Amino acid sequence: MDYLEKAPKAYHNKDFLNSSFARPIRLLTEYIEPYARLKHFDIRDTIVFFGSARIFSHEIASDKFDLVQKEYEKSKRTEKLNNKIKQKLFSAQQDLQMSKYYEDTVELAYLLTSWSKKLRKGNKFVVCSGGGPGIMEAANRGAIKAKGLSIGFNISLPFEQLPNKYITPELNFEFHYFFMRKFWFAYLAKALIIMPGGFGTLDELVEILTLIQTNKLRKSMSIIIYGKEFWDKIINLEVLAEKNMISKSDLKLFKFCNTPEEAFKYLKKELSKNYVKK
Repeated sequence: MDYLEKAPKAYHNKDFLNSSFARPIRLLTEYIEPYARLKHFDIRDTIVFFGSARIFSHEIASDKFDLVQKEYEKSKRTEKLNNKIKQKLFSAQQDLQMSKYYEDTVELAYLLTSWSKKLRKGNKFVVCSGGGPGIMEAANRGAIKAKGLSIGFNISLPFEQLPNKYITPELNFEFHYFFMRKFWFAYLAKALIIMPGGFGTLDELVEILTLIQTNKLRKSMSIIIYGKEFWDKIINLEVLAEKNMISKSDLKLFKFCNTPEEAFKYLKKELSKNYVKK
């Protein structure tokens, strides 16, 4: 008697698993799989760094500036100076100026990881980033420099964002859904550090502030907005309070810091008070 081939079991059926019908299953895997891995490493507390993927290290920004400056000087001598070359030089100058935030992020992540390693219990206050380049790379780099663990919550994008090399390999995650990635940023975080960034960084800051303001996040969360000189040109949250769009007390939900030492001192004090048992 002839028989049909056995059909694949549902959980082996790739066509089904990638269909719209299986979206709830895919969502669930982006909750359960990270949960299992983080639990395996006994990670219960994280310090999350947000910031631009477009900020370079001082070394890379300096090399880029030197190359463009040589091109600029050469164009002046040959009388071929044009607006395009001027714009390239200006852009390179901006990258060099902003590179200080990369270096500050490395230093702050290093200080926090070195301190957390001395605490008695478990893997506390593990540095966590979005897993990509720029500020994300700098945060992971500082944690690895201190010989600690380093988490990267990467996201699949149309323009491919590859995980940086400073993530602990076993803690390198790849998300499809932004909101599941954001859940994991918020769920374990005990502190949030907002370095200079663009739309994504603003989105992440405002979402966390909204969750705290509305008591959806009830735990103590220390929030640092780093680089007052930069952020004062981008946002003025005090105006929201002046116009009664937020309460004046909401301005106490975050603190501006301008040096790694200042930020470390504040976070060490707050995290010790709220989460380190004597």
